[in-house]
Amino acid sequence: MEKFDVIVVGAGSVGMAAGYELAKKGVRTLLLDAFDPPHTMGSHHGDTRIIRHAYGEGVQYVPLALRAQELWEELSGLSGKTLFARTGVLGAGPLGSPFLAEMQVSAKQFSLPLEVMSAEEINRRWEGMNLPDNFYGCYETNAGVLYSERCITAYRELATSLGAVLLTHTRVTDVQVETDHVTVTTDQGSYRSEKLLLSAGAWNPALLKSLGLQLPLVPTRKTVAWFAADEQLYSSEKFPAFVFELEDSIYYGFPSIDQTGVKIGRHDGGHPIDPDQLDRTFGTYPSDEGDVRSFLETYMPQAAGPLQQGRVCIYTLTPDEHFVIDHHPEHKHFIITAGFSGHGFKFASAIGEAASQLLTDGKSTHDLSLFALNRL
Repeated sequence: MEKFDVIVVGAGSVGMAAGYELAKKGVRTLLLDAFDPPHTMGSHHGDTRIIRHAYGEGVQYVPLALRAQELWEELSGLSGKTLFARTGVLGAGPLGSPFLAEMQVSAKQFSLPLEVMSAEEINRRWEGMNLPDNFYGCYETNAGVLYSERCITAYRELATSLGAVLLTHTRVTDVQVETDHVTVTTDQGSYRSEKLLLSAGAWNPALLKSLGLQLPLVPTRKTVAWFAADEQLYSSEKFPAFVFELEDSIYYGFPSIDQTGVKIGRHDGGHPIDPDQLDRTFGTYPSDEGDVRSFLETYMPQAAGPLQQGRVCIYTLTPDEHFVIDHHPEHKHFIITAGFSGHGFKFASAIGEAASQLLTDGKSTHDLSLFALNRL
């Protein structure tokens, strides 16, 4: 049985970042993935992800977001790949929005550049916007868009160049955690290590349950869609990425990058699923296109052109939509990263760093208290 220092189960965004960080430290690392990352079966596909710093989901995230930005830019330099576009990100919604209020608290506490704008100012600055008078926005000039699949590829290439072993199309069938080692059985063979990182996304709940740890993690079917848009108004050279907190829903989206159309998704809602039984056909539910088209028709009407394409992906939700980054409660050599609730990708570089620190040092330089397992 081949032996490693660390086995990483799930080599998606967090797993691949952690694999790189471990390999960089000279840790003999095995990365296992049921697919061939980057792939379309999990939570990292669809070309792009937003990265924001003045964080509407909680000021506690800001240091992690800022460190993640540093690491993405470092990765870009090391890999020679363009991984980030500084498009700016506009948060918008009605007066009294808790999300926008928290953005302002975050910006003030960490001295982040943030422009607070009325609906009239937003509509004038970006002619493609059609915000009602009772809306306002917070525009973050240094934020923007990550090219998610390129990020995974960059980490993969660097990790393997530093000696990490990546086995693709290798499904984990059993994990045995002993006091001083871990044995991972796959459909391709068995492997042993001193330590384990579980970062298997929507497959985490089943693996944890098999180990006697039942967490309230809910894999959820989500969709995104691209619509033909007026390029004079919505191209990425002119238009920002955006997050809208409405009274009964949350939407996020991207300008048209390389004339691919405006990409948009609904953050709330979705259908609980078994990831091995997921219907990946966009349009299965009328809401797949209907919700996002309705949003565009209301707030960005010249972006509500013909549907260009739609994709199905997965969120894995925790009850409070905060992450899980912690030791297993009984096994300190077993680290769990899970429940990224649809807003984790931007942090993956920093979470990979944190996970590697937990595995090698037993603690992290990042404040991970918000993500403690015992809160669940």
